[in-house]
Amino acid sequence: MLGPLLAGILAASSPQQQPTASDPETPTRLEDIEVTGRRLETVIRDFVNDVAAPNPGRNLARWDRGVCIGAANFQAETAQYLVDRISTVADDLGLRSGAPGCKPNVLVIASSDPNVLASDLIERSPLSFRPGGSGMDRGGSQLRAFRDSDRPVRWWAVSVPTDSHTGQRAVRLRGECADPCSKVEHYAPQIEVFAASRLSTQIVDDLNRVIVIVDVNKIDNVSAQQLADYVAMVSLSQINPTADTSAYASILNVFDEPDYASSLTEWDQAYLRGLYGSQRTQQLAGANRSEVVATIRRAHSDLRRQADQTEN
Repeated sequence: MLGPLLAGILAASSPQQQPTASDPETPTRLEDIEVTGRRLETVIRDFVNDVAAPNPGRNLARWDRGVCIGAANFQAETAQYLVDRISTVADDLGLRSGAPGCKPNVLVIASSDPNVLASDLIERSPLSFRPGGSGMDRGGSQLRAFRDSDRPVRWWAVSVPTDSHTGQRAVRLRGECADPCSKVEHYAPQIEVFAASRLSTQIVDDLNRVIVIVDVNKIDNVSAQQLADYVAMVSLSQINPTADTSAYASILNVFDEPDYASSLTEWDQAYLRGLYGSQRTQQLAGANRSEVVATIRRAHSDLRRQADQTEN
């Protein structure tokens, strides 16, 4: 649930805000089958390992069925564009984007003093950032890094371990219990296991809430589409804000090289398609990332095939 301050920001914002080459220094492009002497699959695996930032002890999370985008403190036209563009990216991944009036679970807030805003949001609505359930956020030290960041765009994601069969939350929140709270089982969700296995699991990680703060003093050199696609990348997947992405052809480099990419690159699209095309049911440690890597590889092949057909 959004805290009162976040809800207030949303209510006060503009009308949309409802869902308103061989050189190792050269960035890697997915068009290459072999890059800097490494197999493409190895480069993809390196990207996933470098950039993906699941919560401690958990697998990669993504949105499950739908997402509702809100934008606050932007001019109305900019807010509408951001919401529409991010929603389009979500639609392309098979998600349902929220209709006008939906309750945002991705909230993009503009600020000229983002550190003060972040501090106020955390102080007034701490449960929006750290709900208290195991594996739902990246921890206190990372929240402080979010609060004190000097990046043009900062983000904080909350995810939820979820029973993929029922859609119910699979972890207990702090202080939660079912009446009469007299037995151990009253203090944890009850999960019916449909097919016990050491190789697969029915518990998956779903994104639940993403808060993005944009420093308006640091975005003059990027276009609205570049900003929207950057925010789409960090709000539809779990991205490490400190990752060095300079070796990859990604929109994530846009604030360092504004002329490099005008929108999501093939690399970015393949990553998102790989994340949303994976089954996420493997139990073994690291298996989730391996599955995403394999799905990204297939997504890359599909993108290359589509590009070839367009050129011909």
